[in-house]
Amino acid sequence: MTAYDIIGDVHGCYEELTKLIDILGYTCKDGIYVHKDDRKLVFLGDITDRGPDSIGVIELVYKNVKAGKALYTPGNHCNKLYRYLLGHNVKIIHGLETTVEELNALNDSQRKSVISHFKELYEDSPMYLILDNKKLIVAHAGIPEKYIGYYGKNVRRFVLYGDITGERNPDGTPVRLDWAKDYRGSSLIVYGHTPVKEPRFLNNTVNIDTGCVFGGSLTALSYPEMKASSVKSSMPYDESRFRDPDN
Repeated sequence: MTAYDIIGDVHGCYEELTKLIDILGYTCKDGIYVHKDDRKLVFLGDITDRGPDSIGVIELVYKNVKAGKALYTPGNHCNKLYRYLLGHNVKIIHGLETTVEELNALNDSQRKSVISHFKELYEDSPMYLILDNKKLIVAHAGIPEKYIGYYGKNVRRFVLYGDITGERNPDGTPVRLDWAKDYRGSSLIVYGHTPVKEPRFLNNTVNIDTGCVFGGSLTALSYPEMKASSVKSSMPYDESRFRDPDN
């Protein structure tokens, strides 16, 4: 059985990402991370936007997925960046502006290379990951039991955005219902998307988005050990970005 190290929302925090991978026991050769126990890195989406080095993260994830040493499933920020790169009319806000600025600072050949790599990474990625004979599911914003094994529009919206109602919070963010509270499935669901101060273990689900880009930490969950490892963020702390779903 392959063992996995699932990494939460990186959001361009390249320095914290490489530190975390080091802590997890991987060694790097020519940009490829290998583990003596043949473990595999898993990225659950939102690898870009808001942080200082989204391009560095894109290239790291791309190289390791292409080498067969990592797995990736996209998040809502990945989806928006992809649509932007296709020329769709998307608003360059909520962090996308930082990634666009990085791309615009590159020369033409560098920019074309990064764009090509990200498009390939996104287009080849599954909507969510089913691993270890369905014992482990990795989905960016989570997934309810009834959607596991399905891939329609409702499933896609859920895994990218969570259990949204269409309503907005006072700060403009979407109202998200706490789907994990009612989850009773046998598959372990590992997800991110909603920043929490500590990994949240509830009903065979784990939220590992510990808000690195908002000054929290970058967290990995090692499977099957169920051990969480974290690296403190170097970014300024923003209390308002964190949710406490249990209160």
